[in-house]
Amino acid sequence: MSESDLLRELRIDTQDREPRGRGRWLWFAVIWLLLLGGGLGGYQLVSGRALAVDTAVVEALEAGSTTVLDATGYLIARRQATVSSKISGRLAEVLIEEGERVEAGQVMARLDDTDARAQLALVEARLAAARAELGQIQVQLDQARRDEARQQGLHARGLGSEEALDNSRTRVLVLAAQLAAAESQVRVAEAQLQVAQVDYDNTVVRAPFSGVVVAKAAQPGEIVSPMSAGGGFTRTGIGTIVDMESLEIEVDVNEAFINRVQPGQPVVAVLDAYPDWSIPAAVIAIIPTADRAKATIRVRVALLSEDPRLVPEMGVRVSFLRESPPEPDALAQGVLVPATAVRERDGYSVVFVLDGGQAREREVRVAEDLGDRRLIEAGLAVGERVVRAPPPGLVDGRRITARSGA
Repeated sequence: MSESDLLRELRIDTQDREPRGRGRWLWFAVIWLLLLGGGLGGYQLVSGRALAVDTAVVEALEAGSTTVLDATGYLIARRQATVSSKISGRLAEVLIEEGERVEAGQVMARLDDTDARAQLALVEARLAAARAELGQIQVQLDQARRDEARQQGLHARGLGSEEALDNSRTRVLVLAAQLAAAESQVRVAEAQLQVAQVDYDNTVVRAPFSGVVVAKAAQPGEIVSPMSAGGGFTRTGIGTIVDMESLEIEVDVNEAFINRVQPGQPVVAVLDAYPDWSIPAAVIAIIPTADRAKATIRVRVALLSEDPRLVPEMGVRVSFLRESPPEPDALAQGVLVPATAVRERDGYSVVFVLDGGQAREREVRVAEDLGDRRLIEAGLAVGERVVRAPPPGLVDGRRITARSGA
């Protein structure tokens, strides 16, 4: 075999391999196109689905508006009490129910008074016996004094002995001492009667002040005590009453804004339960201590009107007002939006505005920070709707829909 024949045998035949290589690359291309198509389809599906968001209406800043700070708090009662008995005993009657109004001194419950009534009767009997003994000694003393006077007459005429006169005088002194002791016993019995009467009166539990019963903690047959006893079988309270006239608002104000609040400052309060009802109020006091954990300072606000709709622990939003209207030249201009609607991006303030069914990112200019609201002086118009707390996936042009009630 010649050298040329050997070289022909060693040459690689590419005619059979080339179709298989082309087939492999063709499959890779088909798979890549399918993945690309699926990704594009998924993106279109996600981007086409409306994102549910919370929205808020852009509000107008009324001419002469004096709101300097908004905050949230709760209605609390400055005067409330969990009423208990002064002595331990078994409840015979409980005369209150939740929601009832009670007057000061009204009977709320009665304890079993069997022991107290028996003790009172015993002390009364002792007092009667002491008074009877006192009367008997008084009679004897009166008779002894008459005998002494008679002996003195006989002795003056020489008809009586000196011994008889001394005996009559001694008897008077003895009976006078017994009378003083008996009077002391009567006073002791009277004091014991007062103690027994107090113990008997303590079996009746009365309201310390006028108010409304907000909790009933015990039932007839249970043991109550002014002090907690082990085992959990003894009640320490019968019911809780609240003086509704002592209701006020307690607000936690961020310490960065506490300089905007002053005692006596006018306030407008709006209950979460009645958002259309504005209640006039005023600052009572600023508690002179801060909460380190929350960086807030507690403020007490007085309600200037009473209403049965006001109940303890209701949520309330308060707006602190300027004590005097600002000068006309100093009046701020713009619109109000929730603080959560404003986002900082690349050194600019932006909001997402509801435009049809899409979110449109818009640059705005913030004029003033008003607590949980922002005063926008440019970029928004009254009546437009902005997205509260835009979610991370929200971009310009994304389809959105307002949640129910937003």
